[in-house]
Amino acid sequence: MSGPSRELVLATRSAGKLRELEPLLAQHGWTAITLERLGVPVAEDEEALEVFETFEGNALAKARYFAALTGRVVVADDSGLAVDALGGRPGVHSKRWSGSALEGAALDAFNNAYLQARLTEAAQVGRSSREAAYLCAAACVWPAGEVCVVGETRGRLLHEARGTGGFGYDPYFFSHDLQATFAEVDRDRKAVVSHRGRAFRALFDELASFFSSAVDPDARSG
Repeated sequence: MSGPSRELVLATRSAGKLRELEPLLAQHGWTAITLERLGVPVAEDEEALEVFETFEGNALAKARYFAALTGRVVVADDSGLAVDALGGRPGVHSKRWSGSALEGAALDAFNNAYLQARLTEAAQVGRSSREAAYLCAAACVWPAGEVCVVGETRGRLLHEARGTGGFGYDPYFFSHDLQATFAEVDRDRKAVVSHRGRAFRALFDELASFFSSAVDPDARSG
């Protein structure tokens, strides 16, 4: 592919996700186009997209919505933390699990405090494990088809935050692969083993089976 056929619209308004995904797409030969660059205004119905109980359902819902809105090839993801001692929670509800209406770093801090409180409660009734997994579903939707894959990475949750990078639960998530929290390593090291990095690399492999260098994705059926 060349020109517009190598462009993917990133269906997210999260600054943290954009920082991770834009260079990842570039490494695999794709040009990331943001919603802001396309001039897509924030709409109230965007908040109602993530109503499914699976990461795959939410990722596909977002990708389908913005693909229909823009007529472009769109990628979207849904990700979250699944904690063993909490029965897999917060899962798909990771962002708003605490019930806070805050945004950005303030929301992350509130969510992490809430998580620590729930882990303390679990330990008091014998569920002391702090093992957890980050999960990510990455979806791509284009006029003639769609695909969705899932990536996972495991670690344990620390009692105290470590590192200043990353976002979300990263300062508390001690990666088994990296032997460091996701907030202690740079973006490239994190991408090698992260749930989002694994999901999007798998997605790019899937897209390669649909699209060839000589064919526009809009002309292929999925």
